[in-house]
Amino acid sequence: MSAALSVDALSVVYDHFHALKNVSVDIEPGESFGLVGESGSGKSTLLRAVAGLAPVRSGAIRIHGEQLVGAQRSKAFYRQVQMVFQDPYGSLHPRQTIDRLLLEPLAIHGISDSETRIARALDEVGLGNGFRFRYPHQLSGGQRQRVAIARALIVEPSILLLDEPTSALDASVQAEVLNLLEQVRRDRKLTFVMVSHDLGVITHMCERLAVMRNGAVVERLTATELAQAAVHEDYTKNLMLASKGFVKA
Repeated sequence: MSAALSVDALSVVYDHFHALKNVSVDIEPGESFGLVGESGSGKSTLLRAVAGLAPVRSGAIRIHGEQLVGAQRSKAFYRQVQMVFQDPYGSLHPRQTIDRLLLEPLAIHGISDSETRIARALDEVGLGNGFRFRYPHQLSGGQRQRVAIARALIVEPSILLLDEPTSALDASVQAEVLNLLEQVRRDRKLTFVMVSHDLGVITHMCERLAVMRNGAVVERLTATELAQAAVHEDYTKNLMLASKGFVKA
């Protein structure tokens, strides 16, 4: 069976700045894979490159064995791969109701049965039909992120790209959203690629991870190895020390 997502020697360059340098990762179907590193390490750039939002200089990206060509992504790609961004307020149009926000991807992909799908999507993320005709500013941060997750799920993708999906939320709400994501992954047998600066979140959510620094992968670990501090790179050890509450005194 081919990898759900395969990135091979990928390089991304912004105006002579090498944001990614020959990065390679393989993520298996149904796996939850983490990307960790300090700000500017390239972890979010990797997700954006997969989504067609970053200028790829060289390398290859494959989804279920099929290589993506160029920066443009087809409708078929977005049926398979959806992205959830860090800031739920920034990713939701402020002048559209939740109903309209959820209807839009269905219309783009020509998916019928919108009434049933919207109701099911809201129910799946723990929001009822009463939220359908509210606007994003009428929702809490956690509720907005649940809407963003519902919008990503409504076209029934197989892969979710999660870019710090809970870092803008309070700790208690963060836990609720992470538990929701884990439940959805199990129910739908989804593949996750999750970016986070929080090693505790990655250890909880992911089976394997790559540690990134200055646009390159410097270490590959299982979540168990990370939890047991069985790491080799000083950079990874420093990340553990900097991750609040991860290393016990």
